[in-house]
This record gives sequence, structure tokens and C-alpha cells, in this order.
Amino acid sequence: MNTLAPAPSNEAARTATPMSEQTWTFTSFDGTELFYRHWQPAQPAKRTLVMFHRGHEHSGRFVDVVEALGLKDTQLFAWDARGHGESPGERGYAPSFGAMVRDVDMFIRHLTEAHGVATEDMVILAHSVGAVTVASWVHSHAPRLRGLILATPALRVRLYVPLAIPGLRLLQKLRGKRKTFVKSYVKAKMLTHDPAQAASYDADPKIAKAIAVNILLGLHDAGSRLIDDAGAIQTPTLMLSGGSDYVVSLNAQRNFFDRLGSPTKKLRVFPKMYHDVLHEADREPVLDAIRGFLDERFAQSAKESALLDADEHGFTFNEYQWLNTQLPTLSPKNLFYLAQTAALKTLGRTSRGVRLGFDTGFDSGKSLDYVYENHAQGSLGIGRLLDRAYLDALGWRGIRQRRLHLHEMIGHAITLAAQDRPEEANVHLLDIAAGCGRYTLEAIKAVEGTGVSATLRDFDPANLEDARQHAESLAVNDVSYEPGDAFDAASLAGITPTPDVAVVSGLYELFPENAPILESLKGLAAGLSAGGYLVYTGQPWHPQVEMIARTLPSHRGQSWVMRRRTQAELDQLVRAAGFEKVQTLVDEWGIFTVSLARKVKP
Repeated sequence: MNTLAPAPSNEAARTATPMSEQTWTFTSFDGTELFYRHWQPAQPAKRTLVMFHRGHEHSGRFVDVVEALGLKDTQLFAWDARGHGESPGERGYAPSFGAMVRDVDMFIRHLTEAHGVATEDMVILAHSVGAVTVASWVHSHAPRLRGLILATPALRVRLYVPLAIPGLRLLQKLRGKRKTFVKSYVKAKMLTHDPAQAASYDADPKIAKAIAVNILLGLHDAGSRLIDDAGAIQTPTLMLSGGSDYVVSLNAQRNFFDRLGSPTKKLRVFPKMYHDVLHEADREPVLDAIRGFLDERFAQSAKESALLDADEHGFTFNEYQWLNTQLPTLSPKNLFYLAQTAALKTLGRTSRGVRLGFDTGFDSGKSLDYVYENHAQGSLGIGRLLDRAYLDALGWRGIRQRRLHLHEMIGHAITLAAQDRPEEANVHLLDIAAGCGRYTLEAIKAVEGTGVSATLRDFDPANLEDARQHAESLAVNDVSYEPGDAFDAASLAGITPTPDVAVVSGLYELFPENAPILESLKGLAAGLSAGGYLVYTGQPWHPQVEMIARTLPSHRGQSWVMRRRTQAELDQLVRAAGFEKVQTLVDEWGIFTVSLARKVKP
């Protein structure tokens, strides 16, 4: 429906042209219809600002901010997150923090499709919880935004109760799948010095004071990940912080800002302001900072940091060099990892998964296939218990979620390819490093009837034999198996039949250098049909990267030392080879990504 925004306040008197407001909904990934507002100036907008509210609140809280900003040539959007405002769902609840991040991705994709706004022409303004949600999306999805404004990001919430986070984790474990909520202690007078704004907050019936425990814990974990890996974020960023914020930690914001990878970044701390800097008394300096940042970003052409040589310098290169450096022999950390390695090689081998990892490499196709099966096995009684703990490690849980995302993305790519070529008899799929083939064959089985043929390639004939047996057990036909080098560009460019969909899973993450990755991608681009699709995986972050490097062997018999490749770096390699990314999926913990790109037609 269309509505007129309230008359401009004195603060916004600078704008003679009123903004018109429209309200819409969009469909998120699980079918939920989420509400959003769209403000347009009278003249066609040249710029776009997308706003995300803080926890407990809703897009209606931005109405006066839109007026006060008085932007004459900017269209603005603001949503109601699920469980907030006009959007459906239990108040303060979402299935997970990761679901909220995926909602952000779906919203931005909707704006590009429904309103014709490219991400390169967007600046995002996000507040508090919304800022952490958006920053998590930027970290894992690497959108090509014009700029990012983070207002008092809730990277670390001040809970004031000793051991609050461990206590909430215990409570969540005891409650199982039952929903648990905590009520916010935050009063309006802790948010703003402005009595009128505080009264408005208290009187707003759409503000939900409770938050689900799973979201609070997810927010805490996402904040930790962002602080730890802020170097991955290359988007030009303005941070706005309250120097007297009782709600979130200013030190956490400073730590994040110091590590932020963007070459263009600013931090403005307003010493006397509380948490809600957008509704503080004398908020004009905050609004001026927002306007100034918008003017700066849109006065310059959209650029991104060049990352094709990130394997030679930068923070992931430095981390890789450090992981390849031997720790001092008698240092506590070295002694700890030596003891852990000894335990894994002795008692740990009673676990079938650990034994398989030492025999074939923890990154081998056979190890991953065992993780996919997720059936604990072991010897001497204790082996099965140890194997269960091994299979439940966070990284392996992420691997199993990656498998589900691969199913979804491969199926989506097959469907798109079939729609693009309705006259063709079938869609041909190529997996250049299939391992045991489980995820690809299962994805093909799930779209049975679409008309799919496939070629599975791998360097190890034993893996191809396992894949053949999997295909027989699944009754998947029309599949051929070929030994092949995934980095031989000429071989990939000349493969027959011509593939419409190419899959590269769990391969590029194992190699630190970018040159062979780019050659492989160029070979795929040359070999794919016009407008064909590429499904590729990444590992932009891992919480146990040092433990893995110090204790576990790879399939090459050496220490499994990974150079993490950020999503922005991986996407640039894909783009340099002749593809354009369409979509990314990421697990709840931000470890593994699965992306879809399309070959750019000449």
C-alpha cells in the first residue's frame, strides 16, 4: 500500500521536497513474507541507502531519521526483520542467527531484482544487532557495496551478569529445541538523553522487549568471529559509536575497527552519547557524518580492493606464513600441540574417523565421505565415543551443512540451465574433483526427471570407483568417470560433452596459491556452454585453523596448513576467469560457503 510520510520536522526543514513512502513485502528463503518501507524523493533517485534497525525495533523507527537526513537525491529502504514490527514470526525470535543473515541476503537480492538497484550503488546503514547481522553478511557473502555504515554495532553486548554466556549455553542445552527468551534490561533512558525520543520508545507497542536465547548466543558468536576476522571485510566503512554506551562494548568496536581490512574506514566516537546515536539529543553531528559519508562514497566510482595477489601479501598470507613457522620447542603452545598429536595417534586411532584421517589425510575424499556418512564407529569400546566426538567437531558439522548447501545449489544450477536451454535433451554436469562423488550424485538424484547427465573426474582412480558404487546404490545413471587433473586448463577447456554446469567443491581451499586456481577457472570458463553455471565452494574462516595446522596431516602427507581465502578474494578470481556471481550460501558458523556464478556471455 502507499502512504505519505509525516510532515517534515524542523530538523529536516532543509528539504523542500517531501519523501513519498510505500510499503511492500518480499519472500525470504523459507517462504516468509517480510515487510519493508521504501522512501522516494520527488525527483528520480541517483543514490540508494538501505537501513537495518537494531534489536527489538522496526523500520518505523527510521521515519524521523529519513526526515532528519533530508536527502534530496537518495531513495531509502528499511525492513522489519522477522519477528519484528510488521513482519511475521514470534517476537524476538528467528530459527537461528544464520537465518537472519540469509534474510539480509534475500532482501538485498530482492531490491536488485524488484527495484533495479545494483549493490554497487548501495550504501547500507545498520544499527546495533542489525549492524552485526549485516557485517556478518558482508564478511561471508562479500557483496560489492558502495559503502557500509555501522552504528553502535552489538559486537559484544554488556550483559552485566557474571558467566552470562556460559549460563545461557547451558540453559539452551537443557531446553533442547524448546524456545527460550530473555527480557531486555535496557530502558529508554539508557538509549538516549532526549526525553521525547525516550517517551516515543516506551510508548511504541511494536517494540518487542524479549529476545530468543539462540539469537543472543548467535549474536555473541558472530561478534567474536567478526572481531577475529575483520580483515576479510574490504567494504568502505564508517563506524558511529557512543562514548557512553551502556548497552554494547566500545572496546569491542575499536578492536573490530582496528582489524578492519578496508583501506577506506572511519570511526567517529561521540563521547557523551548513549547507544541509540540515531535518536540522541543533538544528533545533528551523527546525521552530518552519515550525509558526509554518502556524499564521499557516491562522488567516487565504485571500486574494490584488488585481491588476486592476496596469496603474496595481506592478513591471510601472514597467517599462513605464521602457521608454517615452527613454534619454540619448549613453549607451552608447542608442548600442548605435541601432546594433542600424541593422543590422536594413540588413543585417538580407536576412532575410525581419526584412523582414516591419519591413513589417507584429513582432507582426503575418503575422510570427507566418512564425515558425510556421520555414523560413529570405533574399537576397544571407547573408540565409538571418541568417533562421535570427532564427527561432532564444529568443522565437520560445517562440512555436512556444506553438503546440504551443495545439494541446494547444484539443483538450482541444473534447474536454471534447463530453463535456459529448453530445446536441449538434457543438462550436462561436470565435477572436476568429485572425490567419492556423494554430494554430486545425491544432488542429481534429487532433481531426477530433469534430464541430467554427468562426468565425474578425480585424480584418484579409487575415488572414482567409490563414486561408481555410490551411483549404483542411488540408481543414478548416465554418469561417466574419468581420471583428470583439475588444474589442467587445456583439459578442462576441451572436455566433451560440453558441460552446462560445473562443480568445484572442497578443492581450491586446499591450495594457497592463486595462479593455479585462476588457470583452473579459466579452463572451466572456456569449456562451459554459453551462459553456463559454476558451483564453487570456499572456506573464508575456520575457528580451528591453528590446531589443524599443528596436529593433522593432509592427503599429501604433510601438515594440513590452510591459507584461508576470503570470499571477496575467491569471488574476484571467479570474476577474473569470466564469471559473475549470482548467490552465496553459508553455514551458521561462517566457515564454509557454496556459491553460484554464471559464465558471462561475450
